[in-house]
Amino acid sequence: MASLNKDIFGLKVENHELVKLCYDAYLANSRSSHAKTLKRGEVRGGGKKPWRQKGTGRARFGSTRNPIWRHGGVAFGRTGNENFTKKIAKSSKLLAVRQALSMKNADKAIVTIADFKVKDGKTKETLKILADNKIDTKENTLLVVPEKDELILRATNNIANLKLVRATYLNVFDIMNADKIVISEKALPIIDKWLMGEEK
Repeated sequence: MASLNKDIFGLKVENHELVKLCYDAYLANSRSSHAKTLKRGEVRGGGKKPWRQKGTGRARFGSTRNPIWRHGGVAFGRTGNENFTKKIAKSSKLLAVRQALSMKNADKAIVTIADFKVKDGKTKETLKILADNKIDTKENTLLVVPEKDELILRATNNIANLKLVRATYLNVFDIMNADKIVISEKALPIIDKWLMGEEK
C-alpha cells in the first residue's frame, strides 16, 4: 500500500462546516431550472369581465384568471430563469476535498492499488481487481484514476455501485457518499500536485 500525503489525507478535521458548504454547493449547482408557472396574463381565457363593476354587491373583478381564483394564474411563481448556483472560492474547495479525504482515511475507507489496468475493457476484469483488494461491490465505491479512456469506461460502466472519476475531478459530494475510495497509485502524485495548489 502506497504512503499517503499527510497534508491531504491526514488533516485533523474539527469543524465540518466547509465540507457541508461544498456538499450543498455541489447539489445546488446540479439543480436545473425547468419549472415554470403561468402568470395571469399567460393563462387561457379570462378575457371577459365576470360581472359589472358596480351594483352587484360583490367585489370587483376584471378577469377570472386572477391569482386568487380557481384556474387563475400563479402569483410570484417559478419563471424558469432561477439561478440556484453557489460560488465557493477555489482554495476553499481544495481545502474541503482535503478535509473530506482525511475524514475517509481516518475511517479506513481509502484503499490504494498499484495500477488499474484492463486489457480487454471487460467488466469481469474490474470485478477481479476489486475482489483481489477485498472491495465489496455491494458498497458504494469511488474509483480514482489518473485518466479515463475507452477501455476503462467500458470496464466500469456496468457496475452499479461503482463510480469512476479522474484524479483532478474529485469532489466532496462523491467522496462523502462513497463507502470505499479506491485510488490508483499513479493518481496519487496528480492528486498531491492539484490539492496542494501547485497546478493552476
